[in-house]
This record gives sequence, structure tokens and C-alpha cells, in this order.
Amino acid sequence: MHGPASPGWLLVALCAATGAYCLLRMRSGVEEQRGAAGGEALMGFGMAAMAVPAVVFSPPGWVWPAYAVVFGAAGLRALWAARSARHHLHHAVGAAAMVYMAMVMAAAPAHGHAHGASGTPVLTGALLLYFTGYVLLTGVRLIPVVAVAGGGAGADGRAAAGWGDRPELARACRLTMAIGMLAMLLPL
Repeated sequence: MHGPASPGWLLVALCAATGAYCLLRMRSGVEEQRGAAGGEALMGFGMAAMAVPAVVFSPPGWVWPAYAVVFGAAGLRALWAARSARHHLHHAVGAAAMVYMAMVMAAAPAHGHAHGASGTPVLTGALLLYFTGYVLLTGVRLIPVVAVAGGGAGADGRAAAGWGDRPELARACRLTMAIGMLAMLLPL
């Protein structure tokens, strides 16, 4: 990404840590959880790689079209999965945002901005609005969640979910990546 190095490295660390957690979530016993976690891990690591400050590493020109192909395929897979689970539409939007950013990065000069004096492009603005709304909605949904303390049975006698299957952690993972996506879209 084009911008200062310190926030870039913080974004790299945040996205890489989220991607690593999503890889661990792939060990879940729930099939749907594993599939979603795999897509989120790809997104986290892809965002981390894209956020490396340009002053440190400027990737060769072929990297951005490769990003577009990989995340285009991930977006198509998410659309296919959305037939059975609606939350995959968010994954499709995230993949589309990654394709868009890859195309902008491919067209941008080495240390310039993607837009000129005309202001923020419409697609960037739409993606900023979507991810801002997603961050606010997901943040509100996290507030009432009560975490089960310890690894024993819950109050209703059922076994507590493993740390990789806890819905509030999956939501926090998605929230973190949406915040990262906002940070990546703002300089465009």
C-alpha cells in the first residue's frame, strides 16, 4: 500500500495475526466453520501481504494481476457458497474489494495515489460505506455476547464450544479484517 510505513506494519501484523487465527479455526469439527475460516485465512494473509509498505518492498508488476485472479476465484467460490449460507456474501464483497485494490495498485504509480484531484472514486466510496456499516453492525453484535468461562459444561448442561468454534471469536476475526479493509481503502 502507498502510505506511511508505521501504520502499514501495524496493518500487516493485524492481518497476519487474524489470518493465523483463521488457520487455527480450520481445525474445527464443524464443516461450515472450516470452510469460512479457510476463506478468511486467505483474506487475512492476502491483506497482510498487500499492506507491506511500498518503501520497504515494491512487488513486481505481475503480482497485482495475480492477486486479482486469486481473489476473483475466492469471490466466485464465496458466491457459490452463499447459496446455502448468506454470510458468504460478505466474503464475496471482501474478495471483490481485494480485486479492486489490486487493479488500483497495478495502475498506480510507485509512490502516488490512485485518484487525482477529482476526489474519491465511486467504487471506493461504496466499499468504504459497506465496510464502515459492517464494522459498526458487527461491533454492536459483539457487545451482548457472553463468553463461556472455562472448558466445562455451560449452564444448560451442554459442553462448551472449543475456542476455535466460538462465534464471538469468529465475529471478532471478521471485524478485525473489515477494519483492516477500511484502513486499506482510505488511501485509495
